[in-house]
Amino acid sequence: MSLPAVIFEERLRIPSEAHRLAPFRLWCAGEEFPEVGRIDFLAGDIEVDMSPEDLHTHGTAKTEVAARLQLLVADPGRGEVFVDRARVVSSVADLSVEPDIVVVLGESLAAGRVRFVPAAKDPTRSSEIEGAPDLIVEIVSDSSEKKDLVRLPRLYAKAGVPELWTIDARGPKIRFSIDRLAGALYRRQDSDADGWTESPLLDLRCRLSRERTAWGSWRYRFEATGRG
Repeated sequence: MSLPAVIFEERLRIPSEAHRLAPFRLWCAGEEFPEVGRIDFLAGDIEVDMSPEDLHTHGTAKTEVAARLQLLVADPGRGEVFVDRARVVSSVADLSVEPDIVVVLGESLAAGRVRFVPAAKDPTRSSEIEGAPDLIVEIVSDSSEKKDLVRLPRLYAKAGVPELWTIDARGPKIRFSIDRLAGALYRRQDSDADGWTESPLLDLRCRLSRERTAWGSWRYRFEATGRG
């Protein structure tokens, strides 16, 4: 006998069988999967976040970093950059998530370390990124702090994601960190006194800063330069 579904906030029905990765993936591909919110599968747990993104501690920071990564990675033909609703799946880590930003390099696709999964309804389209993307960026929110800072890094490391960037812009001082996979765990890259941090993956020194606009909100600036 099947277990009853879980109803979340009267607007989201989670099938009981979705607490295993394969049925969760089928649910994601179905018509009943919601088009709003972020729903992640973390080693048997389903984490639902229906909260709207904060405009100036999440949304604008994500836009700035994604736009610069597009110039650094996609424009020169090194790979592709995805923002929101790009589902990353790893059977090794028992993981299915939609990170804030995902970077996939062409060399990893060629080597088979990651692949784009064809959609069930139209094989000419892609529905998932399977394997270990080269870079994932997560921006910390109040509603997902423990997930962003503790649970996801462990699972991304298990999946073999080479580099993880974390941004926390909620406080008076912005925090931008780059973690490089070393064995089974991430190792934090040191930042210098001016806020520059090395990205071994992109062979760049990176810095994220912000300043107040004339109307009082935050304007972010992501900089990248050669490691010299």
